Amino acid sequence: MTWVLLVFISFLCGSLPFSVWLGKLFLKVDVRQYGDGNPGAANVFKAGSKVVGLFALILDVSKAAAPVGLSYYNLEIRGFPMFLIAIAPVLGHVFSPFLKFHGGKAIAVSLGVWVGLTIWKASLAGVTGTVIGIALMTSPGWAVMLGMLSILVTLLIWIPDPLLLLVWAGQTLILIWTHRSDLHQRPRLRPWVEQRLISFKK
Repeated sequence: MTWVLLVFISFLCGSLPFSVWLGKLFLKVDVRQYGDGNPGAANVFKAGSKVVGLFALILDVSKAAAPVGLSYYNLEIRGFPMFLIAIAPVLGHVFSPFLKFHGGKAIAVSLGVWVGLTIWKASLAGVTGTVIGIALMTSPGWAVMLGMLSILVTLLIWIPDPLLLLVWAGQTLILIWTHRSDLHQRPRLRPWVEQRLISFKK
């Protein structure tokens, strides 16, 4: 029953609201009053500190990577128990008991899960796809979906493990829910991309 304890630990780690705590400790503000109102690292940056924001981002990635990596590589847990351990930190971040079961959009935590499972392989693909999406599209939600698509392509081509594909599916459903307001709108290209396309057509 060790894996049951690890699911709980993984959820607890994911639920730690580092961005809120660091914002209050170093910036003397509630980062939920900035940006989209979520307790994520992006709003620490928007609150006015790149250093504290970077620290919050690293902690949000690490709080998922640590329990997932320990379970997957050190304890060699597989199957459905590993799926639960991998999904737990994402759910912990979204439904944090430290924030009355309110949380963030779980982008950094989701990245941490892939760091824990594949080290750099899927995580690098996810970051690359998301960055490209942010550069091309106005909606962060659709950029995140492009990142998840990049992870899926990487898994199918490089490491088509059914466990990893199941984690991807579960994580994608959660991210669709946390970004539902963005995804209700059709994806739109940034003005500079549209201008380039118009110029190209001419």
